[in-house]
Amino acid sequence: MLNLGLRAHDYGQGTPAEIAAKLGQYDVSCVQLAPAKSFPVLAEQPGQLTPGFANHVRDVFAAQGINIAVLGCYINPIHPDPDTKEQALQRFEEHLRFARDFGCAIVGTETGSKNGDCSYHPDSQKETSFLELVDSVRRLADTAEKYGTIVGIEGVAHHHTVHSYEKMVRMLELVDSPNVQVIYDPVNFFPLDQCHRQQELMDEAFRLFGDRIVAIHSKDFVIKDGMKEGDLPSGTGEMDHRYLMSLIKKLKPGIHTILESTNPENAQGILEHLRECAR
Repeated sequence: MLNLGLRAHDYGQGTPAEIAAKLGQYDVSCVQLAPAKSFPVLAEQPGQLTPGFANHVRDVFAAQGINIAVLGCYINPIHPDPDTKEQALQRFEEHLRFARDFGCAIVGTETGSKNGDCSYHPDSQKETSFLELVDSVRRLADTAEKYGTIVGIEGVAHHHTVHSYEKMVRMLELVDSPNVQVIYDPVNFFPLDQCHRQQELMDEAFRLFGDRIVAIHSKDFVIKDGMKEGDLPSGTGEMDHRYLMSLIKKLKPGIHTILESTNPENAQGILEHLRECAR
């Protein structure tokens, strides 16, 4: 069973019904939705979500046969400005509070950087930054436990605080909450100079924290001068999607698998490519 979806914000902005109708043109069963990116009526600040709005969004997507798999609320949980960080954490907590009203359980984020825009900063990988992240995630886990929702953590090699499998495992152990799980993006998590080991790296990820993976991101990359480059559409680079699909079929059947870097021109071809890889 393959459960493929798209990111809603790759298809522009509009009303919930307009965005749902756009996505309903494709043969997908789920979506990753970042409400503030898709719906201009919302701003990236806490205090706007309500059960009524969430129910409406859930219903118009359901009318197109689409389940909201993940709410994207990608924040910087170690932002160098304390006020900005606090507002971001409050916004994430609000998404956790209302996720079930969207018909969704998972709210996703990456793990941030000591640069406010989440770009590479060497201090992001210091122990102090890691422990600051653990404190932020533990706070989010407390909220998730109250509302029966899930904090989905996505690691990114080189750039972010959780930049290695070991850091992911350690963070999960220190936070120690069943409501903190993993959104696994293989391409993001491959070290920049290790993509030639991609099957081995995917096996290692599933061995180390496969029991905690609750969603998959799918995209592609190329190797240039020995280094990983690009967030490319699946099937246009060197990513071994056939192997990834075999792991999903064997270990995580039916898991929400969200395509990145798609658009109205390429989405159908990418969906067909992934279904072929899964055969």
